[in-house]
Amino acid sequence: MSRIQGRFESLSRERRKALIPYITAGDPHPSLTVPLLRALVEAGADILELGVPFSDPMADGPVIQRAGERALKHGVGLTDVLRLVTEFRKLDRATPIVLMGYANPIETIGIEKFIPAAKAAEVDGVIVVDYPPQECEPFAALAKKHGIDPIFLLAPTSTDKRIHDVARIGSGYLYYVSLRGITGAANIDLGEVAARIPKIRAATRLPIGVGFGIRDAESARRVAQTADAVVIGSRIIQEIEAAGAGEAVSRVKAFLRPIRQALDA
Repeated sequence: MSRIQGRFESLSRERRKALIPYITAGDPHPSLTVPLLRALVEAGADILELGVPFSDPMADGPVIQRAGERALKHGVGLTDVLRLVTEFRKLDRATPIVLMGYANPIETIGIEKFIPAAKAAEVDGVIVVDYPPQECEPFAALAKKHGIDPIFLLAPTSTDKRIHDVARIGSGYLYYVSLRGITGAANIDLGEVAARIPKIRAATRLPIGVGFGIRDAESARRVAQTADAVVIGSRIIQEIEAAGAGEAVSRVKAFLRPIRQALDA
């Protein structure tokens, strides 16, 4: 059983929903990535999504783009991200970590080298935004062989075939993008999310996480009424931006705690 599956099963027994925050590795400085991850866990995170900086992030809005640019200025690449995960694991062997990024850095290293390296760093899952599931079955199979969950995105426009492909090839959880657009948009349609989730759930037994556009405790609470997990990224990055390096850790923790409380209420 993977750490991700174990975490969802534990939450299900407790009748709780998963809180999955996202930060970009290396933002605002590489020395703060591990302290930020630990702060998120202390504030109630169940699973961590760690963004891999990339120069052409097609699905990311301006907030996460800026985070990636700041990280790239510090020279943070995929191998550095794996090193940061290894450092985090020195004190936390329980919290699942999912890398989220794009195909180019993985292809540069090579899938055959990346997957074992991710396993050695104790990465639990990988989301590759621009890997269509039907075109990367060898990648997904190799990841699963090494105990890493390949996690795929679904959108409001996903066809029935896409839903079934993702349900067949993916593992860990499914990530439903709650809006038509980039990360950080504020026009989440909670009614559409509530209507869409049952259709996805009919095709899979995997937990369903919802992200893109969740900005506060109330929107998180409402999404969690139908989803198994709530993913929050851009609003956390905004807190990091506003705080600066000196206050980023405390500010992120203060932001996330009320959302955890809302999900548990």
